[in-house]
Amino acid sequence: MHVDIVPVGEVSAQVKREASDGLRSVYDCEVSMHEPQSVPAGAYDGDRDQYRAEEFIDLARRVGSGGKNIAITPKDLFYRRRNYVFGLAYLGGSGSVISTYRLQTSSDGGFSNRSAGEIFSQRVRKEVVHEVGHTLGLEHCDNKRCVMNFSPTARQVDVKEVSLCGSCQRHVL
Repeated sequence: MHVDIVPVGEVSAQVKREASDGLRSVYDCEVSMHEPQSVPAGAYDGDRDQYRAEEFIDLARRVGSGGKNIAITPKDLFYRRRNYVFGLAYLGGSGSVISTYRLQTSSDGGFSNRSAGEIFSQRVRKEVVHEVGHTLGLEHCDNKRCVMNFSPTARQVDVKEVSLCGSCQRHVL
């Protein structure tokens, strides 16, 4: 499998590296880094002061060179009526997106004694692996430690491992 990471807006080298390393470690796949892209025209919703996640998925799908393509952006994303999303993917699709905007909190709520930088790096890895997992056909998992567990808060992201549980692994590997 080949995954193309599509940076949208100002994405740091650290975020690109964490995303790439996370994908390689869990899926043992080829990862490429696309040229940075501009925020899609029409993605911004002024009433919400946020960006439509679907527009970023469409961009990744259109410009990405992989069988699976994931946009990464620092912009604050939403989907339909949700207040925000860390990421979004269509089950079995070729495009997905994650936003680092709400992953950059300074702590994990006392869950560990790791630095804010380390916590952020782990969140990026988990969300990239999670969204690409959806494109591989994985749905949300009930196992709270599995990277495919639904995580509406950063605290719930922190509880997950950067890996698939045995059941999810059997579905994709």
